[in-house]
Amino acid sequence: MPFVSRNCVNIFAVKKIHIDRIKNSFKMDNSDDLPPIDIVTYITDELQQTYRNTNGEKEKVKVLIDFLEQLENDSSIAKLKSTHIEFESDLDWFNVSQPLSLEGLRGKVVVLDFFTYCCINCMHVLPELHSLEERFPIESGLVVIGVHSPKFENERTTSNILSAVDRYGITHPIVNDSRSGLWRALGVRCWPSIMVLSPSGLPMLLLMGEGHGIFMQEFIGAALSFFSRQEQINFGSLPIQLSSHLHPASNLRFPAKIARSTLGCYAIADAGNNRVLVMSPDGVVKHKIGGLQAGFVDGKLTLARFNSPQGVAFLDERTLIVADTENHALRKISLENEMVETLAGTGHQGNERIGGRVGPLQSLSSPWDVAVFRTRDMDMSFHLDERNVPEKTILLISMAGTHQIWGYFPEGIIWWKFRKFEPLCCVSLIGNGLEENRNNSYPQNAAFAQPSGLAMSKDFLYVADSESSSIRKASMIDGKVMPVVGGDRNPLNLFAFGDVDGKLFNAKLQHPLGVAHNDADNKVYVADTYNHKIKVIDAETNCVSTLAIKSQEGAPLIFNEPAGLCLDADGRNLLVSDTNNHAIQIIDLLTLKARPFLLDFSKVDCASETDAPQLLLKHGEPYMLRALPLHCSRKSTINFNIRLSPQLKFTEEAPQKWTIRTMNSALEVNKKSGCLNNGMCNLQAQVLKNDFGSANIPVLTIEFALNLCDSKCCLMKRFLIGVNCEPNVEEYIPCHDVNIQVDHSSISS
Repeated sequence: MPFVSRNCVNIFAVKKIHIDRIKNSFKMDNSDDLPPIDIVTYITDELQQTYRNTNGEKEKVKVLIDFLEQLENDSSIAKLKSTHIEFESDLDWFNVSQPLSLEGLRGKVVVLDFFTYCCINCMHVLPELHSLEERFPIESGLVVIGVHSPKFENERTTSNILSAVDRYGITHPIVNDSRSGLWRALGVRCWPSIMVLSPSGLPMLLLMGEGHGIFMQEFIGAALSFFSRQEQINFGSLPIQLSSHLHPASNLRFPAKIARSTLGCYAIADAGNNRVLVMSPDGVVKHKIGGLQAGFVDGKLTLARFNSPQGVAFLDERTLIVADTENHALRKISLENEMVETLAGTGHQGNERIGGRVGPLQSLSSPWDVAVFRTRDMDMSFHLDERNVPEKTILLISMAGTHQIWGYFPEGIIWWKFRKFEPLCCVSLIGNGLEENRNNSYPQNAAFAQPSGLAMSKDFLYVADSESSSIRKASMIDGKVMPVVGGDRNPLNLFAFGDVDGKLFNAKLQHPLGVAHNDADNKVYVADTYNHKIKVIDAETNCVSTLAIKSQEGAPLIFNEPAGLCLDADGRNLLVSDTNNHAIQIIDLLTLKARPFLLDFSKVDCASETDAPQLLLKHGEPYMLRALPLHCSRKSTINFNIRLSPQLKFTEEAPQKWTIRTMNSALEVNKKSGCLNNGMCNLQAQVLKNDFGSANIPVLTIEFALNLCDSKCCLMKRFLIGVNCEPNVEEYIPCHDVNIQVDHSSISS
């Protein structure tokens, strides 16, 4: 079985073993006996070592250029040069209007990202790839292709991958290699793995794990420059057509965890809308915190921004704690003061596995859920009456990115084995950071595999350990980690998944993300995410069974990757985040009948800045705002006409692109991106509700990326047009023209 751990420490440990073996083969002139994947691994390692040991920017660039020059004449990699790489012909593609082939991409530097959408390290690579694509667009000669090579059975399904593409905002081409044909043909060993191909199709690099972003940018820049001088680069475009959905089926978009306060109010991490919703027990929304535009902003509730928050927990009736996942931060929402503040995290992904700094100085890595635990301080020196020692709060965090459980300490406390924790520090508590399903009596010797869901009982923390497909628990008395159901006795086997009810290791789950504990009967409810089921565990016997949930009409209820669970105040009903169906279901645990838990947005203030995306302009980015009278019940056509100054012309055979960059949820358009035709494009816009929130924020922004030429050179021109809706328009105007004049230095209407 190929090596498949996603933890970077494990990846590089195994990589070192391979490198040592490969080096010996090269020394003995046995390189012809090596598989191509080992050869490219070897030359990548040699290049990275030389690059790291070289000082100075110019010297580093020379190392890369020398490497590229030597590739062509290196006879020791003849077997690698004879390798033919190609996609199978019957695969599904995303974000393109037709399938691609590597043969058809000759002339492009191609980056193949072997990933699977459950993998946290694969998610961490996406921002690195996005930065690479922004710096080197397709017309510069670079193509990034995601090769989805599934781990779980659920990940082979095209519709599930499409939901993941939409959820994570991936815009480059992706192929669903459901049989892992290219993975096996090349001998890829781990997720994520990134292979870089030359314009002739020669594998040049193989980068395993995450954290290669800066090196990739430098290498790709050098490669494009080198091959351009060799006249090997194809500067043409590709048939890009985004596959993501414009709108979900409801006011929710990929809802994640749900939390309940003591008095029965609820909070939902509305991850796809980058916000947190707070509502009454009957579903009346009282607060919308965050907005469609992702960001990392503290302050007033109406201005605060989140980025794909996954976990929520009530600290008290007026205070919420949020696991702000893609901001890699722990945030606090005070409903009383109407403020959001960051408790821990810098806004950038960290890789520490110990921690201990004061909150905002401590970097985190993809916090996925949060739970509140209260315990007595073990420092008894200041308490005359030991029976009345006050409890202190600990915020427990499932740190999916480092495969650990962390803690944030609002107050100083002495806890396990009289260990002292300073006020406001954020520190690793359980797990050594290796990606394993290892139970142990000592918390620092235990290991998790992408812990993604937390639930507190009196003395135990229940953990949905998604990549080991198991539910586990940790004692809050001493940190001991124990199995509950699922997974395997072998801590290194992360492929023990399935759909089998039973006891302990005989039971099988598939990538569970959510857990909830019922104190009344000591049962644990599980969102068995990739099996699309809700299951229940008897905590006394460690036996799990599937709930046969039906709709009000009596038909079996079909979930789609449920990710969050929450019991109501009476423990009689279970709320479920039906994530990919963009809905919340409420289940009567006595009858096992479900009904939609409908949210009432009518009472919340719709004039909030969070109702429309905030446009974040880059420094110096050209921008123009136009107000148009869009009709409230009929479709309107918006014609954008780009007119060039006499010195400029559109570059022949180069694409002139446009893309919707932000859009209010009250508006719907027929297309999200496309190419100009003779300098023109048109949109069909439909107003869904006559309330666009703040008048200062555009309902729509469209970005234009033009390839232009003058008599001396060619240039790329990017600019943004914002569209606002004029109020109180009664007469129906079917068409609106937006004329934009473009010259070398400015845009104007």
